Amino acid sequence: MSGYSLMIHGGAGVIRNPERFEPSLHRIVSAGADLLERGGTARDAVSLCVTLLEDDPLYNAGFGSVLNADGVAECDAAIMDGRDLSAGAVAGVGRIKNPILAARTVMENSAHVFLIGAGAEAFARRNNVEMVPESYFQTPERLADLARAKARNETALDHVASQGAPSAKKLGTVGAVARDRAGNLAAATSTGGMTNKLPGRVGDSPVIGAGVFADNASCAVSCTGVGEHFLRTSLARTVGFLIEDLGLETQAATDEAIRRLVEKVSGVGALIVVGRDGVCARAQSTPGLLTASARDGVINVKTA
Repeated sequence: MSGYSLMIHGGAGVIRNPERFEPSLHRIVSAGADLLERGGTARDAVSLCVTLLEDDPLYNAGFGSVLNADGVAECDAAIMDGRDLSAGAVAGVGRIKNPILAARTVMENSAHVFLIGAGAEAFARRNNVEMVPESYFQTPERLADLARAKARNETALDHVASQGAPSAKKLGTVGAVARDRAGNLAAATSTGGMTNKLPGRVGDSPVIGAGVFADNASCAVSCTGVGEHFLRTSLARTVGFLIEDLGLETQAATDEAIRRLVEKVSGVGALIVVGRDGVCARAQSTPGLLTASARDGVINVKTA
């Protein structure tokens, strides 16, 4: 195959006013598709798309990240290259503008896979990753989210609605998966976590095999949902196992992974997958899932 495939997601759950996400999803997947069309790598495509998702306040990642119980952002991100299983991840960072770029820097410029907190921030600074003050994330909208979550004595999984049920029923996290013209796969995931979460809490997004996975022998995967469910089932790696070891087709493996998530832990969430065959797949145990895909120039946006 000489074609390319790309899929991005902006979270899952009960999607309020889904049409407001469509222009952003289309713009971002188009940027990634243009890169792949020009012969760019899967690694570059997922890095670009997640950076753009992080910069858009519609999503719970980067600039749109929610705040923990202490009123600060603790962001997590990871990236993986299917060519050689190289990977990089950061967790609990609150001064890095684009956590996915810090994760990529860990992958490319260190002997490690996973850095956290102050150590991750110091490493990013030494490697010229753009830094921001804590106030960058403390927007009036996110501070209001935190106040509402505290008033309700709840931990919310995304931005919190001002009235009625919390949009916590929309589960945060953004991600991208890609196959480039050379047949190489890559995946990236980023999140701000939970509104009013305990300081130091880390979900599945930066954990290789739980919230993100890529291997040229099988697929590239990015997950979104209740991180504790994905951590307990190593769901992203499960998709790769189903394809490489059990011989399932890409969509069948994606569906089976969600079935196992629900069966084993009553899991709530979704995942996107690009298979080694270039097929773009998605599955969910939630009412909605925000995705956009591009395969050889054909773009498809879905907000349900």
